[in-house]
Amino acid sequence: MTLTQPTRRRFLSSMGAVGGFALAGLAMPYYARGSSSRPLFTSGVQSGDVDASSGVIWTRVDRPSRLQVEYATTDKFSNAIRLPSIDVTHETDLTAKLLLQDLPEDQEIFYRFRAADLQDVNSLSEPILGQFRTAPVKTRDIRFVWSGDTVGQGWGIDDEGMRTYATIAYHRPDFMIHSGDTIYADNPVPDEITLRNGGFWKNRLVTDAKREIAQTLEQFRGQWTYNMLDDHVKALNAVCPVFYQWDDHEVLNNWSPSTDLRDDDRYKEKSIATLSARAAQAFHEMTPTRHLAEEPGRVYRKVSYGPLLDVFFVDLRSYRGPNSHGLDTDLSPDSRLLGEKQVAWLKRALVRSTATWKVIACDLPIGLVLWDDYGKRQGSESFSNGDNGAPRGRELEFADLLRFIRDAGISNMIWLTADVHYAAAHHYSPEKASFKEFLPFWEFVAGPLHSGTYGPQQLDMTFGPEVKFMKAAPGGGEQNLPPSDGMQFFGLVDIDGRTAQLTVRLMDRNDQELWRVVLDPDISS
Repeated sequence: MTLTQPTRRRFLSSMGAVGGFALAGLAMPYYARGSSSRPLFTSGVQSGDVDASSGVIWTRVDRPSRLQVEYATTDKFSNAIRLPSIDVTHETDLTAKLLLQDLPEDQEIFYRFRAADLQDVNSLSEPILGQFRTAPVKTRDIRFVWSGDTVGQGWGIDDEGMRTYATIAYHRPDFMIHSGDTIYADNPVPDEITLRNGGFWKNRLVTDAKREIAQTLEQFRGQWTYNMLDDHVKALNAVCPVFYQWDDHEVLNNWSPSTDLRDDDRYKEKSIATLSARAAQAFHEMTPTRHLAEEPGRVYRKVSYGPLLDVFFVDLRSYRGPNSHGLDTDLSPDSRLLGEKQVAWLKRALVRSTATWKVIACDLPIGLVLWDDYGKRQGSESFSNGDNGAPRGRELEFADLLRFIRDAGISNMIWLTADVHYAAAHHYSPEKASFKEFLPFWEFVAGPLHSGTYGPQQLDMTFGPEVKFMKAAPGGGEQNLPPSDGMQFFGLVDIDGRTAQLTVRLMDRNDQELWRVVLDPDISS
């Protein structure tokens, strides 16, 4: 992969060694180490939403500053292009992100920021550096990863840190998909957690923002800045673009328009609309996502990554109706999960796609029964309602989408997700389904990145899922296993530039390959 190129090797080696984890060739980004009178970069750098000619870059400083930004195609920054300076203030929590455009295709891009204190423009920071590779316009090998669920259930930054991120970095992917639950705004991080064996998990770093649930904008922002204190997270972000989507814990567990906080004493703010608006602002401030002028704050989008791959990011949270029984016989706004506008966009985008492989990055699994209230086993949280029969409730919307995909002859499509905190491979077939008007497809599940591991969920047979592989906590009393147990998972996808074969591997944080499948493309499509 690309890290073997001489310029990338020099660049990485110039940035120091990754603390606590031996990664051949991978390194920590360089952070400003000036005195307190000079601006400091607090959260590293990030890049994201990279295609063949552009990409978003991001950073955050410790005070209002004027940022100098430049980029080049070599790590020596010869012939660097300097962009107009940009000012960052508390209005965006001292974050800055900008879109680099007119970049050469399939090229390493090296970028750096330097900050000048707005109160004293002669007080200048040391530079902070990052890199990414633009997408190809010709066929070549592609490697990417996906996973989700970061700092859930109180499992924060211990002495080892979020090691799954370091394991991912070792594979040198072109990009990573974060499938949602990027933060756990409703899960405080304590100083320590008592383990089942009588030992203790000790969170080495705990900030004031992570000691409480998030309700104010500042608290939501603090969830993000906590995660970016981890060395492994910052190291990966500096060299690997991350494409973000969100799910529920960016706001609170299983939130929907029907969420009622009146009896939840934890929350002084009772309006779910207010909480989700604050969470959305923090999400877009803290991630290298593109600004879409036609709908500011929109999460669903397509990223084209060359002739072999288009990635479609969907949003099952922002446009849903209430989490009701899920048994409606007619499709209405209340029974939708994607929403009518997003479904229409996805259909158009799939039809127009000329890429060999279409990857749907989805923030929830399709055929697993997820309850809004697990204690009472009521309230449909995702598509499936658990009755195994003909489509009803939110299943109606998904059945319509699957029927459209079949009738339009769209093939070579896989679904990637996280959310349930275990690893699995599901194959959906009309031969096993109650609803039969669709083409067979795969769904792959991988997570958590750094959260508790849980037991398997119930399958709903409306769309005919078959479990081809699964690794999960035993369930029952053995739930919410700590990251130190090693059951943290991610998926690794390779597309062969010569044959266009797509290989999916399910991995754990110790870099053990758990399962793989090789898929041949349907060339007739």
